[in-house]
Amino acid sequence: MTLKDIYEFVVKEGISADPRGKSVATRNLARLKKRYRQLNKKAKEEFDAERLWNPYSDTRILCGSPAQKVKTILLGIDIEGAELLLADRLNQQGEKIDLVMSHHPEGKALAGLTEVMDIHSEILKDLGVPISVAESLMAERIAEVKRKVMPANHSRSVDMARLLKLGFMCCHTVADNHVASYLQKLMDRKKPDSLGDVLDILKGIAEYRQAFKEKAGPRIIVGEPKRQAGKIFVDMTGGTEGSKDIFQKLATAGIGTIVAMHLSEEHFRKVRAEHINVIIAGHIGSDSLGLNLLLDKLEKRQKLNIIECSGFKRIRRKH
Repeated sequence: MTLKDIYEFVVKEGISADPRGKSVATRNLARLKKRYRQLNKKAKEEFDAERLWNPYSDTRILCGSPAQKVKTILLGIDIEGAELLLADRLNQQGEKIDLVMSHHPEGKALAGLTEVMDIHSEILKDLGVPISVAESLMAERIAEVKRKVMPANHSRSVDMARLLKLGFMCCHTVADNHVASYLQKLMDRKKPDSLGDVLDILKGIAEYRQAFKEKAGPRIIVGEPKRQAGKIFVDMTGGTEGSKDIFQKLATAGIGTIVAMHLSEEHFRKVRAEHINVIIAGHIGSDSLGLNLLLDKLEKRQKLNIIECSGFKRIRRKH
């Protein structure tokens, strides 16, 4: 496969695994294409044309020729300067790395992070939160994240990859969609009674067992093992954490337990006040699970040599 083949494949699979449903993602693309056709010439020149087929701006080719053949990938949760120097050093030792792949976005993918955050609104709507409320609260959160992202030196790592002549891409929401959908379907199917039961289900997943060994496995941060889980919401996609003011609406909608990758202190205080149970599955374990589910699909097309780094552990599943 070429770098372009991999990019197009992960976007397609990200749409298929979108927790909102594939039809919602494709419908939104159709709406965007319609708005694009109505733009004037100058606005079209300024428009990010990749958004017309890729709804996840935090998943992009950052550096390298799309025609580059790919057999060996150095893959990590975060790829910055140190990991790029590692790739260069490994190449000096004969590894012949064709592509460096990051989960978390860099470059224009980081600058475009907020463009995927509307996913939260439509997921909340499906949970019973009025869409007007969800969109209003998320507009505030998106503006907040945009202000935080704007000052960053987005191109620092990308420039380094270019100077080292390394192919470089990131796969963020396309992988997060996989872990969110996988865990939500698992919880819906197994219907755990208590928070302890939820933990047991998570502990049965290889990535979380590995995380436990490194003292970063799933933990209950609000609630106790014996408490009833109630209706479970797996909150693991949409770029980053959603609105900190949504928890009262989720409680009203009947959510009893949230299973998340991580939670800021401000979010923690808000959710605790609404008496919703919270289990933190773990950030790196969850990211690894999403990437592994995506890579399992990719490797059905071509076997790849994956070199693990930066927290990622390759675990293959039998399908």
